[in-house]
Amino acid sequence: MSGVLSNECHKDIKMRHRLVALLVGLAFIVITGCASAPNNWQQDISGLAQQTRALGGDVQASEADRLARIAYEYSAQLAKDYNVTDAPLIHNTKVNQGLRPRGLCWHWADDLEARLRKEGFQSLSLHRAIANSDNLLIQHSTVIVSAKGDPMSKGIVLDPWRYGGKLFWAPIAGDTRYRWKPRSDVFSERRARQ
Repeated sequence: MSGVLSNECHKDIKMRHRLVALLVGLAFIVITGCASAPNNWQQDISGLAQQTRALGGDVQASEADRLARIAYEYSAQLAKDYNVTDAPLIHNTKVNQGLRPRGLCWHWADDLEARLRKEGFQSLSLHRAIANSDNLLIQHSTVIVSAKGDPMSKGIVLDPWRYGGKLFWAPIAGDTRYRWKPRSDVFSERRARQ
């Protein structure tokens, strides 16, 4: 009889965890106002390309244009590949429960970075960054692009996770939602603590 009670208790605990995850996801949607990226991709791509060209006089216009197009198109492709049908935090819950194979912020960042690196940009540098690195539950990863040789602090955040495949971008100084640190610094800090 104790085995039956144990199974029932286990099912109850799993159900409660799912309910809490759902409530957290719904609260996030309400708090963020169901934010989404604008629908006019061509205007968005042009804006990102223009902002990328403005990173420095040595940035090649063709590279800025290509980066912007790929960042938008590949983010949308990843959303399809990851089968994103919910807000990012709800999708994260599905990944963590094994219901989706990928779609955590670092998956988006890894995949977008890998795709952009295939282009072999000569006038642009790609950086990886982490926000909220002191809290594993809410830390966030992204890709940042800067003019070749410039630090990431002068770059543009490319965040496909934030809106579930609809690319968010902003100059790093203008991204008021997160305070980004170089990923290599975060990893060094973790090694030093261990």
